Amino acid sequence: MTFIEHLKKYLSEEQISLLMDSLKEKDKHCLLLNIDKLKEETLLQIYPHLIKHPIVPYCYLYDKNEYPLGKSLLYELGAFYLQEPAAALVSYLLPLKENQLVLDLCAAPGGKSVGAALKMKDKGLIISNDLSYPRAKIIKENVERMGLGNLFIISNDFSTIYHKYKNAFDAIILDAPCSGSGMFRKNDLMENDWSINKVNKFASIQKELISYCYFMLKEGGYLIYSTCSFSFEEDEEVISHLLNNTDAEVIPFDNNPLFYQDKSKLGIHLFPYLFPGEGHYICLIHKPGLLKDNSSFAYKKGSKIIDNKLLKRNGVISYLVTLDFNDKDFNIIREGVKYGEILKDDIK
Repeated sequence: MTFIEHLKKYLSEEQISLLMDSLKEKDKHCLLLNIDKLKEETLLQIYPHLIKHPIVPYCYLYDKNEYPLGKSLLYELGAFYLQEPAAALVSYLLPLKENQLVLDLCAAPGGKSVGAALKMKDKGLIISNDLSYPRAKIIKENVERMGLGNLFIISNDFSTIYHKYKNAFDAIILDAPCSGSGMFRKNDLMENDWSINKVNKFASIQKELISYCYFMLKEGGYLIYSTCSFSFEEDEEVISHLLNNTDAEVIPFDNNPLFYQDKSKLGIHLFPYLFPGEGHYICLIHKPGLLKDNSSFAYKKGSKIIDNKLLKRNGVISYLVTLDFNDKDFNIIREGVKYGEILKDDIK
C-alpha cells in the first residue's frame, strides 16, 4: 500500500492533493519566548520580521535563512526555545495550573516539557521522561539552558513501573512515538522509510502507552495525546481504543479554520496546507471526576534545604521546589537546574 492510498481511509481526493502539494514546500520554524529572560518588545526590536504564532502566545514563526537563531547568543542564554509550530500547540492546549504534578512520558528533546514549564510559570513539577537515556540527556541540556527549575528529568521504561503510579498525575503529555509522516518535508529519509507495516507497529505501541497514561492520570485530570503522523491508525483509532476500554471522554477543541477534524471529532489534525507548520495530530482526554488542587509543596525526604529554593542531594545542589512523592523507581538524570556541586566545604 502506498502512502497516498493509505490516506484515502479518511481524506478526500482533493484533501490528499492539497496535502501532498504542501509537503513540497519548505518546513516551518518557530521560537517560544522565555519572558523571564527577555521581554517581548526587546525580541521584536532585535528580530523585527518575526511573525506571531496564530494561536500560542509568546511564540513566533521565523525564516531560518534570515534568522539562524540556533547559532545566536540569546538561544544559548535560554531566552527562547526553538521548535516546530504545530508541536508548540500541544502544551498550550493542555489545561495546566501552576501547582500541578505533570508527566511528559516521551519528552525528548524537551519542547513540550519546556512549553508546559513556562505555562506553569516555573511552579509545580513536571516529570520529563524519555526511554532513551541519551535522548533524555538532551532534555537536561535544554532545561538547564532555559533555566527552568520545575522539571525532574528521568529515563525510565514506564511499562515496568506504571502500575505503581495509579491516579498519580494531574496532567499527562503523551507525544507518542510514531511513523513520522508529519516530518516528511523536514526529513526525506522519513518518507523513504514509510510503510503500512511501520504504521501498524507504532499503532500497537501507542495503544499500550495511552492505556498506561490513563491508568496514571488522576480523576478529573487531563491527558493530551499527539503524534507527528497523518495516519488514522495512529491517531483516531488509538483514541477509539482508549474510549472503548475505559471511561475516558474526549474534550473537543473550538472550531478553527486552521484545524481539520473528521466526523468523529476525535481530536484535530494540523495539515501543512491549513496550519503554518508540519503535520501533527492532537487530542485532549479527560478522566471523569473532581481534580483536587495541590495546595502544598514539600522538599523531598533526604534532601536539605539551602536558602529558600536550593536543594542539596548526593553532593549536588539544584534549584527546585517539588512535591514529596515516590521517586525510588526513577532513573534520575536531573532534579531541576544544577546550581553547583559541594566539594569538601566549598560550592563549585
